[in-house]
Amino acid sequence: MAHRVLVSDKLAPEGLAILRAAGDVEVDDRPGLSPAELLAVIGEYDALVIRSGTKVSADVIAAGTRLRVIGRAGIGVDNVDVAAATRRGIVVMNTPGGNNVTTAEHALSLMLSLARFIPQADASLRTGAWERTKFTGTEITGKVLGVIGLGNIGRIVADRGVGLAMKVIAYDPFLAPEGGPAGVERVSLEDLFERADFVTVHVPLTTETHNLISTAAFARMKTGVRIINCARGGIVDETALAEALRSGKVAGAALDVFVEEPPAADHPLLRNPKVVLTPHLGASTGEAQTNVAVAIAEQVVAYLTRGAISAAVNMPALSPEEREILAPWLLLGEKLGSLVGQLDAGAPQSIEIAYEGQVAERGTRTVTAAVLRGLLVHMLGGDVNYVSAPVVARERGIEVRETVLARASGFRDSILVKVDFSGGRSHLAAGAVFGRGIARLVQLDGFHLEAVPEGNILLLENRDVPGVVGRVGTLLGRNQVNIAGLQLGREKIGGRAVSLFQVDEAVPESVLEELRQAPEILSARLIRL
Repeated sequence: MAHRVLVSDKLAPEGLAILRAAGDVEVDDRPGLSPAELLAVIGEYDALVIRSGTKVSADVIAAGTRLRVIGRAGIGVDNVDVAAATRRGIVVMNTPGGNNVTTAEHALSLMLSLARFIPQADASLRTGAWERTKFTGTEITGKVLGVIGLGNIGRIVADRGVGLAMKVIAYDPFLAPEGGPAGVERVSLEDLFERADFVTVHVPLTTETHNLISTAAFARMKTGVRIINCARGGIVDETALAEALRSGKVAGAALDVFVEEPPAADHPLLRNPKVVLTPHLGASTGEAQTNVAVAIAEQVVAYLTRGAISAAVNMPALSPEEREILAPWLLLGEKLGSLVGQLDAGAPQSIEIAYEGQVAERGTRTVTAAVLRGLLVHMLGGDVNYVSAPVVARERGIEVRETVLARASGFRDSILVKVDFSGGRSHLAAGAVFGRGIARLVQLDGFHLEAVPEGNILLLENRDVPGVVGRVGTLLGRNQVNIAGLQLGREKIGGRAVSLFQVDEAVPESVLEELRQAPEILSARLIRL
């Protein structure tokens, strides 16, 4: 039976041609399917090819009973429930690097348009006006360009900024101190806010970067600063930006991305003449669309016809037999890396991964890549995959050490992950695999427990005194947060303890703050696995 491929977003003709030319592959090109239509038909297909428009939810994945691979023509996979796909054994592929130059050039185009009022002047002239003095701009030569994030796109923007004779400063807490393009000064985030004339963001949207450019950030900036965002909506607080534009603190802003896309017709930034807006065009050049379409088509065909995996965000390049054996270890390794990464806001300096049992006997290189991906995705976003994770760790100066334990943990098959962060802090997590691939978290910073490493976890460090669980449960219930599971660990009676509440939905920041005010609670954070 032929492999059936559904293309649910517009794909460049070159990509469609590769899919259609493959032997034993049938292609249905149906861009613009509604969520209900996608849910109704997905069960008929072995592969789904998308861009950013299709939302592949857990419901879609559950309905895709034949689905084996999801191919994203582009970098970001935030429109795919990768965890749900991984549990089902569905490979999620993307095309890292295919639109880096295009997105960087769009950010620079917006910066130049912002400096010289090009869109506003064009619109004015088309009405018959000739308003030369109204659109007096500013030179960029000699100005300070602040680049937040020196990933693939941020590096290109910084390098081009140096070429434009700008003074380029950059903030990236996860890059080694000596890293970054030539001619770029590495600074703290506070220093960048205070010095930059133009601020451009090139980081993923995570818990830490949500509203990174906020009212507090604007307060530190120069009067007359200009803001550019071609990364993700939500990194710039749109309400705070609107107020900063109104007050004159910010001279102008250029946005390609929004919290809600498309933004509502009454969105205040749509009516502000100081703002340059584009409809998520960062990757929209002919070259980029052809590059990612060709790449994802070749990857999907290779997987369907030969079982070959490349640029997968949730699985390494292994044979089907190897994947079946190592699957629980890969999932556990990635969860442990992600968990430890979320325990500290500092930059990882080194990571030690200790193996015990059959996983050590089967080779550890691939599982180490899974651990590194879990650590790095939390910091850098979903464009890190199993192939790139070791390279990215090396580029960022993270020392990676592997060891094999001789029955030291008390578990037959286990992995221990210890990360040293900047500032001299260290965190440790260990996990074990039981029976038929059942993975459990068995140690966290010296506390022994047995927890499911999955979903939203409210992690508390508390004093071991009566009433903690009841108080937390009451507070969560009052805020309509349902508890799905609970695991406890302590060092001794009356000493320090940890409590892991698995919850059905994210705990609001206001609730976390209320927990932190309780005298018996030493720390409270939300972990997403």
